[in-house]
Amino acid sequence: MQNIPSVDLRDFLSDDPKRKQKFVNEIGSAFENIGFVALKGHFLDDQLVDELYGEIRKFFALPVETKHNYEIPGIGGQRGYVSFGKEHAKGRKEGDLKEFWHFGQYVDESSKYASEYPDNVDVKELPRFNVVGKEAYQMLEKTGVYVLRALALHLGLDEFYFDQYAKDGNSILRPIHYPPITSEPENAIRAAAHGDINLITLLMGAQGKGLQVQNHDGEWIDAIAEDDQLVINVGDMLSRHTNNKLKSTIHQVVNPPRELWGTSRYSIPFFMHPVSDMRLDCLENCIDAENPKKFEDITAGDYLYERLVDLGLIKK
Repeated sequence: MQNIPSVDLRDFLSDDPKRKQKFVNEIGSAFENIGFVALKGHFLDDQLVDELYGEIRKFFALPVETKHNYEIPGIGGQRGYVSFGKEHAKGRKEGDLKEFWHFGQYVDESSKYASEYPDNVDVKELPRFNVVGKEAYQMLEKTGVYVLRALALHLGLDEFYFDQYAKDGNSILRPIHYPPITSEPENAIRAAAHGDINLITLLMGAQGKGLQVQNHDGEWIDAIAEDDQLVINVGDMLSRHTNNKLKSTIHQVVNPPRELWGTSRYSIPFFMHPVSDMRLDCLENCIDAENPKKFEDITAGDYLYERLVDLGLIKK
């Protein structure tokens, strides 16, 4: 496979059972075979996308000293600003060539998870930054819920199986800035090869070369979306839960050709996480004689903690 498959969420949302099943079959097959799709028909409109990019460009253009005011100690980078080079891929010591921001879940005070999540961080220099970030977060979350419903049907589960875990889930919207490269990187790239931690990732900003996906033959494929598409991939939590029936695929963001070193790259992944007490134990209908259980039982919260330590965002 040399391209990632393309699907249209409007098929799933239609009143036509055949179109709905077509979407279930297409995304299920893609996630079993390569773990990535390009999706159109999502809930983000062009105006919201343009405004979000405008706000994040303004934020990352702020003075370094100003941005550091929004780097909150003691929360493993889960809200606010994370400075350049601080995160690295599991098993690597070189920091990735990026800086980023985290918007987190918006829960009612009555939610049992309200005390579990750090507060979102307001950027006082940019009055629209947090407003636009919240709206984009909620539209991506809405899109993700419908993708998970399609996957539940593909797995032979109740359509709304994942809803209970996605509501108030520990999801993260991460605007990323890959700054211009000013000198020869030593063993560092914009984002080293890695798998995502979460259930699924919905990515804005894969319209140009840079993101690469590793297929089952070990070949790197450019994942380039059309203007109206999100790139969506399986995360390690969903892979564990389905006993690797749905594949969490290794991917990376490579450095551009030298003639483009002077340019920035922006991308905005939405990491869709469940609530922390969701059990990631392998689903029984994904285990059989040919596919014995591959993973130990664990909760989403404990698994996330382990991975944040691996990434260098939490120090033991």
